[in-house]
Amino acid sequence: MHADADPLGRAFDVTEGTSSEGQPTVVRTQRRRVRLPLILFLVTCLSTFWVGANGWLPFPATLPSRQTLIAHWQDGLIYMVCVLAILLTHEMGHFVATLRYRIPASLPFFVPFPIAPIGTMGAVIGMDGHRADRREIFDIGLAGPVAGLFVAIPITWIGILKLDMTQPSYGVIGFDLPLAVRLALDVLRPPGYESGQVIWISQWNPYFIAGLVGLFITGLNMLPVSQLDGGHVMYSLLLKRSRWVARGIVVLAVLDVLVRGQWHWSLMVLLVLLIGVSHPPTRDDSRPLGWFRVALGVFALLIPVFCFSPRLIVLG
Repeated sequence: MHADADPLGRAFDVTEGTSSEGQPTVVRTQRRRVRLPLILFLVTCLSTFWVGANGWLPFPATLPSRQTLIAHWQDGLIYMVCVLAILLTHEMGHFVATLRYRIPASLPFFVPFPIAPIGTMGAVIGMDGHRADRREIFDIGLAGPVAGLFVAIPITWIGILKLDMTQPSYGVIGFDLPLAVRLALDVLRPPGYESGQVIWISQWNPYFIAGLVGLFITGLNMLPVSQLDGGHVMYSLLLKRSRWVARGIVVLAVLDVLVRGQWHWSLMVLLVLLIGVSHPPTRDDSRPLGWFRVALGVFALLIPVFCFSPRLIVLG
């Protein structure tokens, strides 16, 4: 018996034997890979704790890191728990949907990124999407963002309530806030807040940043491109016509990089070009969605408008 793995993070136990007629047989028993997802999850816990405890500056220049960690370990712990709760809920939304429709899928793979201010590049699951039909791929694609928002929104709300804008604003990094957060700030009016202002690193708190990261990742995933969550939804709605929307989004992203220097688009554009701009066909494109899913899909495609900020980080 030996094990071999495929790109979905699955592994197969392979048993060789003979049939009743004396012919050689091979039996492949599928099982999910657990060790690598667990290791990546633990490393992402450490990377998010690290950046949170260091005030979202992975390499602080003022205090030795040991002193910083001792002084601000609670911020690191809160940020780690909140941001991983959002990401895990998002990915488990996809995972549960794949279980419901019996679509082979891996456990979530978290991506640590300790040299970036947010400490992670999100998480992904591998999925054999060719086995899903039009309605199933719609449900699987939308389940993650909806689940993640149920955690991200209250965390962001708590973070806004804890903001104190009367504190001096300094630092070289600020966040370009998405529309949903700007609307919430105008309603909740934390002390010292003026409509439209940038919130700089000295004014951040772990709940607020975790919520922003969760909203940004949700909005990014819901862009109607390729095999992102929004790509699944858009393909389910428009089928092959969705490729024109996807190509338009990619062209706009490339122009944003070249004209305005928004280099954070580069990684997404490269990834999309590698896996393909257009969404591949499902197992059965003829299966109807029904009026409820169509209405829900159109509404869900507005998520990037409210949750995604094209600039993300503002440099002072």
